[in-house]
Amino acid sequence: MAASVCRVGSTFGRVLAKTRSPILLSLRRGQASVSYAQSLAGVPETQLTALDNGLRVASEDTGHATCTVGLWISAGSRYESEKNNGAGFFLEHVAFKGTKKHPQTALEQQVEAMGAHLSAYTSREHTAYYMKTLSKDLPKAVELLSDVVQSCSLNEAEIEQQRNVVLRELEEVEGNLQEVCLDLLHATAYQGTPLGQSVLGPSSSARNLTRQDLVDYINSHYKAPRMVLAAAGGVNHEELVGLAKSHFSGVSFEYEGDAVPVLSPCRFTGSEVRHGFFFFSSLTQTLLIFLFQSPDTLHLSSRLARLAVEDKLCHSFQAFHSAYSDTGLLGIYFVSDKHNIDDMMHWTQNAWMNLCTTVTESDVTRAQNALKATLIGQLNGTTPICDDIGRHILNYGRRIPLAEWNARIDAVTPRMVRDICSKYIYDKCPAVAAVGPIEQLPDYNRMRSAMYWLRF
Repeated sequence: MAASVCRVGSTFGRVLAKTRSPILLSLRRGQASVSYAQSLAGVPETQLTALDNGLRVASEDTGHATCTVGLWISAGSRYESEKNNGAGFFLEHVAFKGTKKHPQTALEQQVEAMGAHLSAYTSREHTAYYMKTLSKDLPKAVELLSDVVQSCSLNEAEIEQQRNVVLRELEEVEGNLQEVCLDLLHATAYQGTPLGQSVLGPSSSARNLTRQDLVDYINSHYKAPRMVLAAAGGVNHEELVGLAKSHFSGVSFEYEGDAVPVLSPCRFTGSEVRHGFFFFSSLTQTLLIFLFQSPDTLHLSSRLARLAVEDKLCHSFQAFHSAYSDTGLLGIYFVSDKHNIDDMMHWTQNAWMNLCTTVTESDVTRAQNALKATLIGQLNGTTPICDDIGRHILNYGRRIPLAEWNARIDAVTPRMVRDICSKYIYDKCPAVAAVGPIEQLPDYNRMRSAMYWLRF
């Protein structure tokens, strides 16, 4: 099991790059057929308002009977230290176990009575608490979210119970080789920096985190200027702003002394870890992902896909992109028999070199179409839209409109792809991580030497 990678700085937006569908020429809503251009033109404007304490309120009103509303916070494992790594993930687990106003049973009953869904997630740079509900219940949803975020009880008994839950999850993740590989890749690509830490943290941290550690984490990071109350669906923006003023105006914007958390710069280190993978990244290069689609799709035009299918060099492979506010990883992950790992790595690196030298107009057109299909796919559902709004406001101070994304995609040329890849990939040190029986994985020096072609 292995993959391949190089690092590129990223300065604008995230795009989900997991779709494997060709460009959608139309979308069906009921009996109507909507063209791609009509879909772009029909996207509602994202409205943005800032409260006096710095908390931002952003929403997109589609007029639907349902909505998703949530709080997005600039807090995640990248803001943690070696000592408290995993605190954000741990806090996510105890957040819904009762507040000072609503014990756990009462909280669950209120959410159930609304027919709503309450959830949360933690990533390396963000934490989100959100609820999908009927639009008419927006006021109650905002009230409950406010209570969960600001008044979590952090009961000692619940903390101990959730400690066991977190430890079990860590054991389960250890059995997921893809997750292990991705964490190892971050650890080697960003070694010595907070971005190299996993979101879940080590088991030692989960065993030793105290209630005071969680309180300190909240006091350090849950500040109004680092929060966005985002909503999508049947949402009136002025109503949402009024609710935010009622429930979040008391969120502090001040830090004690000089305790303002500063996002540490992360350096990329080309290297390997043999737990036994290999990566590239930049949001500008998200297009490149579509040049390496898995052979279980219709995209068999890439040489790598054909080799994987016809010569059975691997069981599966996929391109991926992990984007952060100032950097990212773009790479290929594959699962292969130990006897084929050398050949698969060779052809993977050959594909990277082709991007630097021979990418064609048809390659770029296909990638542009696939990425546009992804953008349209993001219109499907209030929750992904709400998540996109929250992350964009935190990262860029605004929601990047789909029409702007479309223009940026159309502006990409084969020459641009070759130039960018040559700058960040050609003759650069990759980061490599692999798990399993990887005795036949090539030596790192050999992989490094395959990052360029000798030309005569």
